[in-house]
Amino acid sequence: MENLKCQLRNKNRSHYPKKKRLKGKIPGILYGKGMENILFEIGELELNKEIAIQGEHGTINLEINNHNHKALIKELQREAVNHNIVHIDLQEIDNKAKVHTEVPLIFTGENLVKKDGGIIQKEKNSVKVQGRYENIPKAIEVDISKMKVGDVCRVADLEISSEITFVDDIDTVILAISKYNTSALSEEEKEEVNEPTEED
Repeated sequence: MENLKCQLRNKNRSHYPKKKRLKGKIPGILYGKGMENILFEIGELELNKEIAIQGEHGTINLEINNHNHKALIKELQREAVNHNIVHIDLQEIDNKAKVHTEVPLIFTGENLVKKDGGIIQKEKNSVKVQGRYENIPKAIEVDISKMKVGDVCRVADLEISSEITFVDDIDTVILAISKYNTSALSEEEKEEVNEPTEED
């Protein structure tokens, strides 16, 4: 992972200059235990490229004022219409301290559930966890291939390392399987439900 070069920005400004955004710069803040908050700006293209690789809850290596920082993405603020990033919050990683973050969920076996006539209702696409950063996975895989109509998957059903814990309530519903109302489906949708899958 390469260091993304950032520039310090003026602490006295109450609003980030619009002309800076037009030039492809995004404002951000880096904070952490035992350090003063650092206000910086970063290139939009470079940041988007790194987020595409690391994910919206991953890590970024920064170079600010000739100092290197490894930071966890805590929040991305986006525009309502085009969803462009307008601000980023980062937390300096302390390998000795626990961090709170979100881990994305990757669902597998969806085709088998649909083939059996089930409709998948996802309530969450990520879960909040805490632990030392080095122990936190980039994603949690959720195999739903054996779930049937009426089954529910909760946070408590997810498998994670004993070194990290869930921040979300363990009874929180992640996903539920309900029955298709086939009479309300079009012929094309019925064919999609019944089409062969790779699992066959």
